[in-house]
Amino acid sequence: MSDPQTLTIAKGLAVAAWIGLILTAERAAPAVVRRGGWPRILRNAGLFAVNIGLSRLAVIPITVLATSMTLDWRPAWWDGGWALLADLVILDLWIYFWHRANHAVPFLWRFHEIHHLDEFLDASSAVRFHAGEVLMSAAVRAVVIVLLDIPLASVLAFETLVLVASVFQHSNTRLPGWLEKALSTVIVTPSIHWVHHHAVRQDTDSNYGTALSVWDRIFATLSPTPRTPEMAIGVERLHDTGFLALLVRPFKSRSGSG
Repeated sequence: MSDPQTLTIAKGLAVAAWIGLILTAERAAPAVVRRGGWPRILRNAGLFAVNIGLSRLAVIPITVLATSMTLDWRPAWWDGGWALLADLVILDLWIYFWHRANHAVPFLWRFHEIHHLDEFLDASSAVRFHAGEVLMSAAVRAVVIVLLDIPLASVLAFETLVLVASVFQHSNTRLPGWLEKALSTVIVTPSIHWVHHHAVRQDTDSNYGTALSVWDRIFATLSPTPRTPEMAIGVERLHDTGFLALLVRPFKSRSGSG
């Protein structure tokens, strides 16, 4: 197998190509008339740039270390293509609960809120996360990797899957109704995930799925609210802010539960 750095570069190139494709598609056939323009895209890109640096300094080393410290309990027959598929499903279930925790735990929400403060959705929204959330996610995932004996190849495949799925579900691409309906029975589509970004807390605290849409149905967290072009995006009663303000916002004192 290639070294982790090479695999990470290959993953990054593949995801970059996918983002470019989606950005082109959503400009050619937008589902909703664009709002916000280049300032918000540059703001999102800035947060992404910070996380690229963090990935090289911390996320990759934490992940590689975790895969080298697994409990090594898997039997020999747990190998091959089916095992990779099982790992992807297991990790997708983990990230469903991690995402749900980011909404339920006030301290975690302080960081995850930065993602939700975006007041429009497109492919750039998929990479808009606070560095603190990225680091905590990597640390918690490391525990899951060690306990469940997840190999590095599965982790890298899952990271690629998450990025590809996230770019798609945040995109402003107009899909035929029949296609989106068919896809939504299996995977999270824009019509599902846009409701998660609805600036109404009841909807924000729903539709937690990342790749598979089945988890929200199983755990009764699927919102009945339909996506509409006029749907307000963001955090209820709040507005997006500048790049530097977003970086420091989780650390500022505030009234209420935070």
